[in-house]
Amino acid sequence: MKLSQTKNIAFLLATALVLNQEASAQSKANVLGQNLANNVNVVTTAVPFLLISPDARAGGMGDAGVASAPDANATHWNPSKLAFIPDSDKMGFSISYAPWLRQLVPDINLSYITFYYKLPNNQAIASSLRYFSLGNIEFTDNNGVTIGNFNPNELAWDVSYARQLSESFSVGMAARYIYSNLTGASAVQGVYTHPGQSMGVDISAYYRSNEVEVGGKKSIVAGGICISNIGPKISYSNSGETDFLPTNLRIGPSLAMELDKYNKLTFILDITKLLVPTPPYYLHNSSGGDSINPNTGQPIITAGQNPNVGPAQGIFQSFYDAPGGGAEEFKEINWSGGMEYTYDNQFAARLGFFYEAPTKGGREYFTMGAGFRLTTLYIDAAYLIPITQQNPLANTLRISLGFNFGKSKGNKAPADTD
Repeated sequence: MKLSQTKNIAFLLATALVLNQEASAQSKANVLGQNLANNVNVVTTAVPFLLISPDARAGGMGDAGVASAPDANATHWNPSKLAFIPDSDKMGFSISYAPWLRQLVPDINLSYITFYYKLPNNQAIASSLRYFSLGNIEFTDNNGVTIGNFNPNELAWDVSYARQLSESFSVGMAARYIYSNLTGASAVQGVYTHPGQSMGVDISAYYRSNEVEVGGKKSIVAGGICISNIGPKISYSNSGETDFLPTNLRIGPSLAMELDKYNKLTFILDITKLLVPTPPYYLHNSSGGDSINPNTGQPIITAGQNPNVGPAQGIFQSFYDAPGGGAEEFKEINWSGGMEYTYDNQFAARLGFFYEAPTKGGREYFTMGAGFRLTTLYIDAAYLIPITQQNPLANTLRISLGFNFGKSKGNKAPADTD
């Protein structure tokens, strides 16, 4: 990628915009693969890489995982699930890798490693590290002369704790350090930039029933909720501008059924919503710019709410501030779900679907995946199939490799596919 130093600083800092100069003129997307055309009102934040599904198991089920059977990757989806990992599986870890947006830029990738350890009394601790590389950027001056190269990168390191409060219910939380270096401390249009740093917190809960009968089959019903990335805004420059973290609500159920001694089937659904303000509509002047209120010095809003609020107010405001009212608020909900078939707790096949409203980013894609378990080792792979042509998420492949130490050979819940 090539970026001129005279580009607007907001373009550089949003990571948000990854414009491929070799793609079609209509190609305009952010690191999540959302459509950012002029006729949409997408809710954007800083460090959106925190929202990318890192592991292949959930990736094969439409990027859903808040209520799936617990494994090492629960640190991303719902930390409270860690408490339900059997005590016999004393500890484990998982490593995941995904080349990202290969249709636009060939050298963007996401790496993720996570580790958990079971404590006595149905408790667990975990830690994970996520690293997002945006490839190599060549900086040029106004004359097109190369003045330097830089590899923008972002990372997040977190620690988690989970505890069962009853036989069927657990809670958990995570604390996260976030580092985002997008410009290499360069000066853009006279504004000094620096790496952004912030802290975030996740709070979560998980319910898993005892064995019940559904359709004549032994089954497990589960549900989860997680609010992630609650924290202060992040800044990239000395201009005083700050951006919201991608505070996100995820909630959903799952149903796992034992078809017979060897065959099991799981269904899962995730409902997600960003808990940050929606961009309002502004009054434009004759030149096309925003009209300014002479009394406040702020742009005049014709519909919606003022987005320049604190993180706490932004969470509550996100439920009612869309300029299009309740209909637009509903469109800000993303739906993802899938199914997983397992045979003898050794082989798994997965299908899934993800939907985002066209005016809120327009991501729509199918997913498929497979997994293999060999005692303590498991390998998962997932492939993303977008509905639209020339989609930046096309050909996305995710691979995960994990180990569980001290894994028991029996006494498993009938629907547990780990």
